[in-house]
Amino acid sequence: MNHRMIKVGLIGFGRMGRFYLREMQKSGRWEILYICDTHSGVRELARQLCPGAKVVADEQEIFDDKSVEVVGLFALANSRREQILKAFYSGKHIISEKPVANTIEQEWDVVKAAESTPLLSTVNLYLRNSWYHKRIRDFIREGEIGELAILRICHLTPGLAPGEGHAYEGPSFHDCGMHYVDIARWYTGCYFKTWNAQALRMWDYKDPWWLQCHGTFDNGVVFDITQGHVYGQLSATQTHNSYIDVIGTKGITRMTHDFKTAVVELHGVTQTIREERPFGEKNIDVLCNLFADSVCSGQRHPDLPAFRDSALASEYAWEFLEDARSRDLPAIGDQQTLEKILERRRTMKNGYGLLPPV
Repeated sequence: MNHRMIKVGLIGFGRMGRFYLREMQKSGRWEILYICDTHSGVRELARQLCPGAKVVADEQEIFDDKSVEVVGLFALANSRREQILKAFYSGKHIISEKPVANTIEQEWDVVKAAESTPLLSTVNLYLRNSWYHKRIRDFIREGEIGELAILRICHLTPGLAPGEGHAYEGPSFHDCGMHYVDIARWYTGCYFKTWNAQALRMWDYKDPWWLQCHGTFDNGVVFDITQGHVYGQLSATQTHNSYIDVIGTKGITRMTHDFKTAVVELHGVTQTIREERPFGEKNIDVLCNLFADSVCSGQRHPDLPAFRDSALASEYAWEFLEDARSRDLPAIGDQQTLEKILERRRTMKNGYGLLPPV
């Protein structure tokens, strides 16, 4: 594999943009030519963290520079459709955050664009790049649990509070929950067939911030997904509950993590295995390396998530939210409690999904 340096421009230098910069710098495979952000304080931070890059406020400079091979799109979702179309028009490959646009119609527009060009693109559906999900799927493919029958996925954290951060990405179950919608489809390899969703408007916020959905896939596999950033927001000591439980006709596999270490337990017909390894955060290092390999070889790596994967996860997440809205949608808690949560998160030094101050 040709491990030449790949010239890249980063657009959006908030929390995720900084994650990408860190991993690209560590890998030694990327030459950061540009960092773009509209916030002057963020641009100053970018100059400190990456003194070799040209730091700009106008993204058009990146699209116009023919030496830039790849653009990283890490600003808000409402900017992505236009940026993706500009990038393809300018002859550049794309790494994008999810969702790939802020409406499902625009998401399918960019899917069509991506599938109509030889240029490479990928999106950060980070669970697909995790060692633990790959290990579990390999165990299933070995036949150790028999036929896949039931997927149970739960991700509850304090996390991003209502009204905090990027509203264009949608409510909690869309912004975060679409990862779990995607990984469920990744395990089964087919489409959702039926679903029933129940949601809750915590703290009287306008959108649901907790949702549980259960249903079936086309192949008969049954699923339930529970997600919400509602898990002890004002607890003296914060905690979380995150797991996957995969049940087959003969055995089971499961995973839990504490955001530092992931533990996989495999209970098959011939093997009982427990594996414990570092969690891997957002697995951005894996995504960037796979994409660098693809750019260097000219061949898309099969493990790279596609824009179509993101659009499908997004569309189903919206469908589940709409299904929940069609049922009883209770509100528990009040705005005063939400204000206390937001104030606490503004002053916290360690917490779940905290936004950077600049």
